[in-house]
Amino acid sequence: MDQSAKIPEDLFYTESHEWVRKEDDGTVTIGITDYAQSSLGDIVHLELPKVGAVLEANQDAAVVESVKAASDIYSPVGGEVIAVNTELAGSPEQVNSDAYAAWLFKIRPDNAADLQQLLSPAAYAKESR
Repeated sequence: MDQSAKIPEDLFYTESHEWVRKEDDGTVTIGITDYAQSSLGDIVHLELPKVGAVLEANQDAAVVESVKAASDIYSPVGGEVIAVNTELAGSPEQVNSDAYAAWLFKIRPDNAADLQQLLSPAAYAKESR
């Protein structure tokens, strides 16, 4: 992993470079990591899941298209999509500007134990080298 890639300590991570923030109400917010956006290059389009969609853990949920490639984004947990970041539809480059502020979608998890399968910041940094 690029040592300059940011890895906030208050998030969980996946091996496929999604970040996950557990919210106070039990929902989770999901985006892609700084490493992922840097690897993809300039992001030009996002296909986000539909609100109300029910996803399985590790199911492809979204697509990020960049000038280099298209990449699937996976749902780190199973549950119902309760929100998508509609601001990104018109300006997907926000993900390049700040990958941790530009969340993609939010889920109400079916099973809170799914979060225990995610990587800690230290484990993600080690895994991603």
